[in-house]
Amino acid sequence: MSGVDPDAYRRAVGRFATGVTVVTTVAGGTDQAMTANAFTSVSLEPVLVLVCLDKDARVHDAVLASGTWGVSVLTEGARPAAQWFASVGRPVHGQLARVPHHRGPATGVALLDDALATLEVATRAVHDGGDHSIVVGEVLAVATPVAEAGPLLWHRGRYRGLAR
Repeated sequence: MSGVDPDAYRRAVGRFATGVTVVTTVAGGTDQAMTANAFTSVSLEPVLVLVCLDKDARVHDAVLASGTWGVSVLTEGARPAAQWFASVGRPVHGQLARVPHHRGPATGVALLDDALATLEVATRAVHDGGDHSIVVGEVLAVATPVAEAGPLLWHRGRYRGLAR
């Protein structure tokens, strides 16, 4: 067991700015979504990405059950969507009703219309990551629906835009 204080750790890694995404899936006929900033590219050959999902989050089990998921990379104007999908206690059914979205052609998962980029992904491996699962997936389809917008960032516990 590490002697690192969890709050000190959170403050330290919070200084690393990340992009903000919404991860989506469909499991049992129900859409699930969650804001995630622990997302990264892994490989070009094959094309792989990963996302770290909190094991207590509803979307965690849904992603593992479905085997396919979407990633929407958010614009700075999508802060309300990021806040909504990060809120605890939001309803399971109809949670995507307030956010414009469309179905991905490769997987049928919901992808946000106001996204810098979208990816449709099939799970290739799941690794234990403490209180999270590290989900590695192969990218099946990509799109860049919004060309002229800045990214939404997460830094020091707050949403921010990119200084231009």
